[in-house]
Amino acid sequence: MKMTVKIQGMMCEHCVHAVKTALEELDGVSAEVTLKDGTAVLTSEGEINAARVRAVIEGEGYTVLDIA
Repeated sequence: MKMTVKIQGMMCEHCVHAVKTALEELDGVSAEVTLKDGTAVLTSEGEINAARVRAVIEGEGYTVLDIA
């Protein structure tokens, strides 16, 4: 499964690292987080729970604008 998340509030590479690390703690999820685009592209062999992804990102202090 692949999921793209639009994130607001990331200002630097530290933010990118914090989001990537938090997302990759989800079981089986790999994340590519891009500061320029303000996106995270998640991949997993199994299902990715959008509500859980939103909770993880918002738990780091950022705003989820869209999940596709």
